[in-house]
Amino acid sequence: MLVQFMMKNFMSFKEEAVLDMSAIRAYKEHSCNLISYENTEEQFLRVAAIYGANAGGKTNLCRGISCFQEIILKSLNNSARNGDSVIQKYYMPFQFEQSEEPAEFQIVFLTGGYEFKYGFEYHEKGILSEWLYRKNLKTNRNTVVFERSPDEIIFGAAVRKECGHYRHQIPGETLALTFFNRIILKTKLFRQVFDAILDIHVDKDKYFENYNIIESELPQIIDNEAEKAKLVGFLNAIDAGITDIIYEKDADRISFFTEHKGRNGDDYWLGLGYESDGTLKSIVIYICARAVILQDRILVIDELNAKLHPLLLKFIIDLFYEEGSKAQLIYTTHDTTLLDKKFFRRDQVWFVQKDEYGCSQLAALSDYKVRSDSSFEKDYLAGVYGGIPMLKEFSMKGE
Repeated sequence: MLVQFMMKNFMSFKEEAVLDMSAIRAYKEHSCNLISYENTEEQFLRVAAIYGANAGGKTNLCRGISCFQEIILKSLNNSARNGDSVIQKYYMPFQFEQSEEPAEFQIVFLTGGYEFKYGFEYHEKGILSEWLYRKNLKTNRNTVVFERSPDEIIFGAAVRKECGHYRHQIPGETLALTFFNRIILKTKLFRQVFDAILDIHVDKDKYFENYNIIESELPQIIDNEAEKAKLVGFLNAIDAGITDIIYEKDADRISFFTEHKGRNGDDYWLGLGYESDGTLKSIVIYICARAVILQDRILVIDELNAKLHPLLLKFIIDLFYEEGSKAQLIYTTHDTTLLDKKFFRRDQVWFVQKDEYGCSQLAALSDYKVRSDSSFEKDYLAGVYGGIPMLKEFSMKGE
């Protein structure tokens, strides 16, 4: 479960930006929007919605999470295909200043009865610092797993004996977490942290508008009678007009067909390509959301509202409010239809604003003084919270 993600000096985010999924205790509204976790009195948000203008930095926030994962996954590889090291490839600092400051990422999450805090600083030449801390939620005891600087790495008692003799074998451009996840150790701690971070499913490169996942994943759902019934039930619930779905395989080609009821009561089959982009995107989101919700994982989607009716958007968001689930959804959007106290708590709504110098800043609605009778949507569109385009007069015929 994600508690907090922080990044600094990455793309348009020059200063530290922190997305916090911890619920504010003083807010009593929408308790069903919260997740409780064993051995802690804190509660956490199931859903966070991020608003902002075009080119404001919303996508860069999603890219930051993805980049963080990519470095962890690949930093042991000596070079990427283009000849650059992985950290050279993913060192993308703020460009509108002449500075060589490091980029920084940090994540706080809960898994296996512990709270972990992991992060690192880096530039294109190597890792400058790295740290991993663990807190036992039952005893509330904090321990150091390791702390790394350019000159040394210090291990905590839990891993010192097993990891200490590797301290001089970790390359300067490789994360210690990546290194220790690759070698065989008795401790499962590094694997636990590595897997938890990589379990965040990020919509990168408009993944949810790339329908290849339908061909790779949908046949398995259709072949399982119970899972197929759930999918058809979902499509019926969103009023897609689909009563059945099948596929045919011819050599290496898979073709999908959907069943519709005609006015005369007869059944008609259409190739899946005849369905709307909204229906296709809904099927893709269903496939991914199903896996995330069943496994209590985290889903990050950029522009979730694209090609979706506002009511369908709400329907998909509501899937993450299922009682007993610990899955989380973080999404960016321009759609203000759901920007309402009837749907969201103040700590669930975030805004990305870019200043005149191109620097993005992230702020929560809870950072502002919001009157009990105020309209979130009206105030947002009026510019009270920032995150809207600053439009100027322009004429196509004017000089």
